[in-house]
Amino acid sequence: MKNWLADLIVASLLFSLAACSNKARTPGPESTAPHSASNRPPANPLRNAYLGDTHLHTGLSFDAFILRTNTRPNDSYAYAKGQPVNYLGKTEQRKAPLDFLAVTDHAEYLGSLPLTADPNSPLSKTEWAKVNSNDPKISAATFSKVILGPLSGKPDPELNNAAYLKAGWQQLIDAAEKNYEPGKFTTFIAFEWTSAPLAEGKKPQNLHRCVIFRGNKVPATPFSAFDSLDPEQLWTYLENARKTGDDVIAIPHNGNASNGLMFDTKTLSGKPITRDYAERRIANEPLVEIAQGKGQSDTHPLLSPNDEFAKFELWETLVGYPAPAHFMRGSYVRQAYGVGQELQEKIGANPFKYGIEAATDYHSGISSTEEDNYPGSHGNQDNDPKVVLTARKSLSGEPPVTIGAQGLTGAWAEENTRESIFAAFKRKETFGTSGNRIQVRFFGGWQYPAGLIKQADWVKAAYDGGVPMGSDLPSAPSGAKGPTFAVWALKDPRMANLDRIQIIKVWTKNGKSHEKIFDVAWSGDRKPDPKTGKVPPVGNTVDLKTATYNKTIGATELSGVWQDHEFDPQAYATYYARVLESQLRAGRPFGPLSTTCH
Repeated sequence: MKNWLADLIVASLLFSLAACSNKARTPGPESTAPHSASNRPPANPLRNAYLGDTHLHTGLSFDAFILRTNTRPNDSYAYAKGQPVNYLGKTEQRKAPLDFLAVTDHAEYLGSLPLTADPNSPLSKTEWAKVNSNDPKISAATFSKVILGPLSGKPDPELNNAAYLKAGWQQLIDAAEKNYEPGKFTTFIAFEWTSAPLAEGKKPQNLHRCVIFRGNKVPATPFSAFDSLDPEQLWTYLENARKTGDDVIAIPHNGNASNGLMFDTKTLSGKPITRDYAERRIANEPLVEIAQGKGQSDTHPLLSPNDEFAKFELWETLVGYPAPAHFMRGSYVRQAYGVGQELQEKIGANPFKYGIEAATDYHSGISSTEEDNYPGSHGNQDNDPKVVLTARKSLSGEPPVTIGAQGLTGAWAEENTRESIFAAFKRKETFGTSGNRIQVRFFGGWQYPAGLIKQADWVKAAYDGGVPMGSDLPSAPSGAKGPTFAVWALKDPRMANLDRIQIIKVWTKNGKSHEKIFDVAWSGDRKPDPKTGKVPPVGNTVDLKTATYNKTIGATELSGVWQDHEFDPQAYATYYARVLESQLRAGRPFGPLSTTCH
């Protein structure tokens, strides 16, 4: 890994020959939130960037509780708002508050394990109460027994009690309702479905999804791996939930640890993907989590050998099991874009037309994505700085040294409300970062002028003359030579300057997919290599000898308009943008990463 490897952030725009309309889409106000909002700021029809976390666990999750995590959902929301909270005996506080948060405790055994510490609960009289021991060997043995149920889909009857599940679910609902402040801070009622079908009888293959509800009309209980390990059954739960309550989506994560199952061309039962399956999947799962504490799921150096940044935050093992995860097919989002387009050619539908987001997946109850303010993420396994930097083993099987302080989801929405942000999720006008608060906008059209972004009203002009990230490009007008893209990025005010913006193109024709990376905007007076088109490195921003940081390298803002002169109107193509920070990486990289929006 080169020591100048920078932070990354990604947004994406999908182009499809199967576009539905020739009419450019202009943003408009979303539906009014049900909560009173007399002091709510006025909605912005051109949309604001809101940053938050869509994947976080508290002590209500069985594994977090075993790790002695003491936080609960109310603590998570307080921390996200910038308030101090107690985490394992220390006061922790974000430097920059978030705009929204979804607490996604595991549906499996939701709220059960904390009851083992309650003397009034029958669980405190069972063998499961050993989980409260301070002896790490006893805790480890108990953890090994508890985890067998979720992995096999066969619950322990003492822990899998309907009353416990409903009580835990109600705690999640109550906390989300209590902390929702329309116009200021948004909460989402949510949970995680923790399916991990076993390979060779013991190796967990990650198929987890976070389930996010639009409002507070939700089912009586969440859907767990004990109900089914098959994502098709989860979609049925979502479809039924919409019939009687609020809209809901599922967000898959950690394809990098799925052993090739996440973006497989077969169903979990082994049948080839059909058009009905593809359409159901993308209708229920519009977004994919491209980065989180356990690495990025964008791409791998062996899949993208021409991408010098593909080594960023790799996680190459199964989750909680010391074995490598197979990844040459079905594990990474960039490859899935091509495979989805191949399926589009074959069956007429694309199951992987994903928008992008990012999250933490921390089991601490606190979204501590600030690298200089990171207290660990997995309870007593990494709540010591020395452990974070050196430990390669833990009770949960996730080595602290490999877990990074990332990531965050960005959503372009009219206002900070459930309705508006959820609508951004649905239309995929989102981006993901590996933790920093960079902002990025990405538009596509056919006739954007070269000087578009220099206009004072360029965002309105971009909406009027094209489509935003997450969209299908409409059919090309007569005489068009190739699509044009307008991209803009703004640095995190607390972090390093920006190095460059790249556009990554994945295209498919006659059943074969390809990828190419284009540098489209960069800081300084660097010149692209005339043979490769690549811009040279921005240079090291840190002097290791003097421990000083050069804040002048890079730019605070980057933008550009780029046209694809290699465009083939007979091919399907996906385009997404990647923004890099000009920040030195000594050892493991850290900070913001990627996301895709179609």
